[in-house]
Amino acid sequence: MTATVRSARSHAAPAGREHEMAAPAARPQLRVVEGGRVSGGIVGGFHKAITWTKTRSTPLLHVVFAVVFLIAVLLGSLALRTQMVQNSFEASQVQSNISKLIQDVDDDQAKLDALEASLPEKAQSMGMIPQQGSISIDLSGYQATGGQSQ
Repeated sequence: MTATVRSARSHAAPAGREHEMAAPAARPQLRVVEGGRVSGGIVGGFHKAITWTKTRSTPLLHVVFAVVFLIAVLLGSLALRTQMVQNSFEASQVQSNISKLIQDVDDDQAKLDALEASLPEKAQSMGMIPQQGSISIDLSGYQATGGQSQ
């Protein structure tokens, strides 16, 4: 098996591109740019932004709207987060007050149960006796005296 050897010449142009390689490419020329950096802090940055928007197809108004929108979203997010923290704090205070009130109700209920349990003993110490039977009053045949009707 014999292999055919290919040779590549560096100065030869690829097939169909002989006219492109005919003239050497011109080397780019360097030039000095005047006023490279604009100093002045915010004013210089604002000046750069204005010139940037004038050189682009995006008008300055679109950039201003975008910046205002971003600032509004940031402030809205901050306000919403602050309100959520306040609501959480109020909810924890309300929950704490509810648990204190439940504890107070439980204490009062325990005192009431203790007083009800000691009631028969106090009644006997005052000379009262428990009721032996039930007493019923029948008012079905009752008539008012003196002609007063109710």
